Amino acid sequence: MKATVLKIAVAAGLMAGVATGAMAQQKNVTIGVSIPAATHGWTGGVVYHAQETAKQLEKGYPGLKVIVKTSPDGAAQANALDDLTSQKVDALVVLPFNSDELTNPVREIKKRGTLITVVDRGLKDPSIQDIYVAGNNPEFGRVAGKYFVDNLKQGNVVVFRGIPTVIDEERVTNFEKALEGSGVKVIDKQYANWNRDDAFKVMQDFLSKHPKIDAVWASDDDMALGIMEAIRQAKREDIKFVLGGAGMKDMIKKVMDGDKMIPADVSYPPSMISTAMGVTAAHFYTNAPMRGTYVLNAQLITKDNAKEHYFPNSPF
Repeated sequence: MKATVLKIAVAAGLMAGVATGAMAQQKNVTIGVSIPAATHGWTGGVVYHAQETAKQLEKGYPGLKVIVKTSPDGAAQANALDDLTSQKVDALVVLPFNSDELTNPVREIKKRGTLITVVDRGLKDPSIQDIYVAGNNPEFGRVAGKYFVDNLKQGNVVVFRGIPTVIDEERVTNFEKALEGSGVKVIDKQYANWNRDDAFKVMQDFLSKHPKIDAVWASDDDMALGIMEAIRQAKREDIKFVLGGAGMKDMIKKVMDGDKMIPADVSYPPSMISTAMGVTAAHFYTNAPMRGTYVLNAQLITKDNAKEHYFPNSPF
């Protein structure tokens, strides 16, 4: 079952504000939520949305208890899962720190009859999950590529990759496919680990190697900030714009304000954890079938719709 998650949420009445006591059957349910700690901007957003959604769901669904645990690495997350198991959770919502270390611990919890919802980074064995919620990574790359074709039309582009992963490969492959047949040419690409400081250093290298760069696909908002600082320090005026991704509030504010260097962004919202938690709760409190795969569309964020993606209180 693949669909636009926002439509699913509305149709199923998953928003906590809709799930009033009158609608939701009284039932005692415990949901454990295991997520990475705020080790960088995007995961900081995940933590914020998980904590806010937990409060909203407990208010909306009588008898529901949501326990949110954050972990700084894979080993710590495996230990956190043991702790959640001891609290007899009926369901586990997990965004794995990495697939290798978390697959077996989650499998053991599954054997206890626990409902398993996996978010974003998949497990090595997808048969473990009952529900899967993630962003659309191929679409993320395609939307970005189309933006360059439609708005740059012709010119030299440098590309910033994240970490060597399936997610990164899906994004970059589809970005380059979207450029095929256009006047937009990728003249260089390099990994910068979805890290602001690494992106700053890579951009400095690009600027020294290439006398003319028309635009930059940062593919990530943390990296975009490092790139912008490198451009500022080099006083380069040939670069028309930088396109990031994920919806960091600082970047969305720039889009809202009409910043010419940051005219758009591509969504990959950390609020997907909220969708996962909402679908999981609805499994217990509604009669609608919830098991399946939910893919969030990658949306182009422009000045026209930026307000819908702006969360000023989020750390991301």
